[in-house]
Amino acid sequence: MSPDIVEITHVQEFAASHRLHNPAWTLEENRRIYGICNNENGHGHNWVVEVTVKGELDASSGMVMDLNRLRVLVLEKLIARVDHLHLNHDVPFLRDIIPTAENIARAFWRELEPSLEAHEGCRLHRIRVRESRNNYVDYLGPTLPPRST
Repeated sequence: MSPDIVEITHVQEFAASHRLHNPAWTLEENRRIYGICNNENGHGHNWVVEVTVKGELDASSGMVMDLNRLRVLVLEKLIARVDHLHLNHDVPFLRDIIPTAENIARAFWRELEPSLEAHEGCRLHRIRVRESRNNYVDYLGPTLPPRST
């Protein structure tokens, strides 16, 4: 009998500002590509991050992972480090990264994944970052190289 695979998701909100700006481009090119999101002083969002873990259902506990433990990890590793901050200037793990929602999701993965590796039978499956009610990105982790046979 194959194991039951279940996904669990924890959701948190945070408020933060950012500026989309590529220092390798001219000011005109930045304005053309990023529009109002290139405002020199930045702009803010009420962000939502959804962290999904996937794994085998443990027969004895009935869980993939303790959702309270997942909540604590998300709060400690992500929210406490970005909430009410300017993502370009105040968050060391985002420094030198253009803080698009796509890059934020990738950076969140890198910050959170090592803490989840200790939970046998489950793995980080998806980071969803909602920049607004209408826009979100999903990151499913780094692309793995093809398996050799």
